[in-house]
Order: sequence, then C-alpha cells, then structure tokens
Amino acid sequence: MFLILLLALVGLVAVVLALLDTLWSPLQLISSYLMPYFLPSEVQPLSKKFGQWAVVTGGTDGIGKNYAMELAQRGISLVIISRNPDKLKTVAGEIEKRYGVKAKTVVADFSKGPEVYAHIEEQIRDIPVGILVNNVGVQYDYPMEVCEVPLSKTWELIHVNVGAVTCMTRLVLDGMVARGRGAVVNVSSGSELQPLPLMTIYAATKAYIQSFTMSVREEYGPKGIHVQHLSPLFVSTKMNSFSQQLLEGNLLVPDAAAYARQAVITLGRVDNTTGYWLHGLQYTLIKIPPVWIRTKIGTHLNRQFRRDYDENSKVKSHVVPDSEIVEDLVNAL
Repeated sequence: MFLILLLALVGLVAVVLALLDTLWSPLQLISSYLMPYFLPSEVQPLSKKFGQWAVVTGGTDGIGKNYAMELAQRGISLVIISRNPDKLKTVAGEIEKRYGVKAKTVVADFSKGPEVYAHIEEQIRDIPVGILVNNVGVQYDYPMEVCEVPLSKTWELIHVNVGAVTCMTRLVLDGMVARGRGAVVNVSSGSELQPLPLMTIYAATKAYIQSFTMSVREEYGPKGIHVQHLSPLFVSTKMNSFSQQLLEGNLLVPDAAAYARQAVITLGRVDNTTGYWLHGLQYTLIKIPPVWIRTKIGTHLNRQFRRDYDENSKVKSHVVPDSEIVEDLVNAL
C-alpha cells in the first residue's frame, strides 16, 4: 500500500513539474503584456534599464529590421550589422529620419567566419552596448537531406547561426558586466524543439542557440545581464520563402513587423519566449507529444514543403519567355 502511494506521489510530482515547464513561458508572456497596465511603476524604459545603445545583427530585413525599428521607437540608438552596404544605408537613414536616434552601420558578412569579428570589435569599441540582438541567421534554400546540402552552405549555416551568436555575445559581455547592466537577445527558432529531418543542420544550429543562451544566462544573470531566448515559429519573411505557398494567409504566421512589436515588449521581462502570443500557444501544444512524434510530424511537413518547392520549380522551368513565343510565331509564318 505504501509503495502504491509513493509511486502515485512521484507520478503526481512529475505531472506537475511537466505542466509547469510547459506553461511557464506562456504565463510569463501573458504577464509581460499585462504588466504595463497593472504595474506601470515596475516598467522601466529600455534605455534606462539597459543602456542607450543596441546592436542588431541581420538588421536590414525581416525580424531584425523591424526589431531595430521598435527599439528606435523607444529612444534606443542603434548599430546595425549586415553584409549589404546599400540596405544598411537605407535602413539607418530611415531610422534616423523617423525616430531621431543615431544609427551606425557596420558592414560584415558573418558567413566568412572568424575573420569578421576584429572589424566589428573595432567599430563598436567606443560604444556602450546595452542591448545585443543576435538575430542574423540563414536557412536552407529549400528542404533537403544532409548529403544534398552543399559544403559551402553547411559552413554558412554554422558560421552564421552558431558562430555569430557565440562571438557577438563574447564581444559585448565584458562591457555589460563592467557597467552592471545589459541584455542579450538570442533569436532561435521553433525548430529547436526536436530533430528536424530535411532541415537537419539548421535545426541543430537552433538547438545550439537554446543551450548556449540558457548556459550564458546562468553565468551572467547574477552579474546584472538579462539573457533572453527568443524562439519564434513561422514568421512571413524571405527566410521562409520556399514555404510561402503553404503558409500564405495563415493567421498563425505574422509578418515581421507584427512579430517584432510583440517580441520587444517581452525584453527584460521574460527569459524564454516565442515573442508572439499565438506562437506561445503553438509552442505549448507542440511540446505535449513525445519527441519522436514531433520529429515524424516535422518530417512530414518538410516533405510537403519540398514537394511544393519541386512543383513550383517545374512550373517556372516550363514558362516560355515572350521573346521565344514571338520567334516561334515568326517562324510559323
């Protein structure tokens, strides 16, 4: 009888812990949205809480660009890092004109690996970075098996998705610790939740970001640094262009502007979050099945994306240019 009660107690504790682990992030997300309404005195401006300057990697498109805009709207000056000088100039000019803050640009191609960081360090040496948003990332061009991925693409995934988040974090942490405040936001992906066949390397890099972020938080949280793990699910960006046909018009897929608006609200208030309330609900539901089921579902979804991509590629390859049509008509006459 005692053994049965003991096993029942152990089972109950296990269920409660599993529920807390599953629901904790959504509850934090909800509280972060409600706090300004119920506890306005607890909400500090980001510039006062972390500092006047933010660095955003991959800040010329998608989530990165819109996250930078949201920070600028809150009075934060920006260093935007990207590989395209023309886009950098355009985005920086837009930010300065619209929000009246400073916007410095740094041209750097993270796919080049270690060689880019000395240049970045030199460019931000005299800037008291209060917020670092490790947003830069690359995705597969379309779902494919590991041996189909070109070696150059493999290294690009590792250098950008793993190397950038690691090295950029190292660059700014000492300064943040010296000032006794700061925030690091590492943008991961819902693909971290399970192995993801046909996007194997990409998902593995995102699992790295999750592990890295949680470990850095334990090391530097006691030193006054807020380290946030931001894990969006599908967002309508160029990065997911191969899947747009399947995701188009889906209420669960926000555009980058809508996503960034909600994600910035969680900064400094939530440690682990999807950044978007509907993604939070999805994330909670996804975690319920065991990993092997999630992996099978992910495989099925990626095979559908691959079929759609192959089908679209076939259609495009059969489109006859207007010049050829005219030529055929002339020949027929």
